[in-house]
Amino acid sequence: MHTASAKILVVDDDTAIRNLIVRFLRQKKYEVESAENGQVAIKKFEQFNPDLVILDVNLPDALGYNLCEEMQKSTDVFILMLTSRSDAADKKEGFLKGADDYLTKPFDLQELEYRVKAILKRQRTVTSSEKQPITYDNLIIDPVRREVKINETFIMLTALEFDLLHFLASRPGRVWRREELIQNVWDYEYVGDQRVVDVHIGQIRKKIELDASEPSYIQTVRGVGYKFEVEAEVL
Repeated sequence: MHTASAKILVVDDDTAIRNLIVRFLRQKKYEVESAENGQVAIKKFEQFNPDLVILDVNLPDALGYNLCEEMQKSTDVFILMLTSRSDAADKKEGFLKGADDYLTKPFDLQELEYRVKAILKRQRTVTSSEKQPITYDNLIIDPVRREVKINETFIMLTALEFDLLHFLASRPGRVWRREELIQNVWDYEYVGDQRVVDVHIGQIRKKIELDASEPSYIQTVRGVGYKFEVEAEVL
């Protein structure tokens, strides 16, 4: 799908900002719907089935972080958080809930367009050579169904967590620096704190490891970055 044909849902309680974004994106040939609160956003989300949601954090009836989490429970939708908050803790909260990117108000419309294009370029699809499930002992990663199972139990990952785990698991033994993971998984030059990678790795470990403090899948290579490596059993 060409990015300009993508469907975008804009959720912001500020009428002026919401209308400005909607008009701008429609000029760029995107299909756009909007919502002024959480209740309307969920209804529009289910009807419109957007590719990307531009989501304000502070809504009159909901917290954007919670909406982000709810929207990604059953879909692979992209989420761009839009907020007046610039605190690192707030950004971390957004990423923990599955957000793909974070834009702080006030913002330049050209920057918004850049972020939207960059996110949509990622397209959560796989090539034919990457369609085979990846299996390590009791861990199964299915890139077509975008499912992860451990001992036949489904593990709930956010879309971005799945992308990161699949990228590492499909290239076992290779050590990746944080900036390399951002370039390959985020698929653009992320402008921000590279510790966002650590946040996502930490969340994945909590979900797939028996002991997140002693991971058996995603290993930390001190001073460098991360690698996916399963130690062979000693016979």
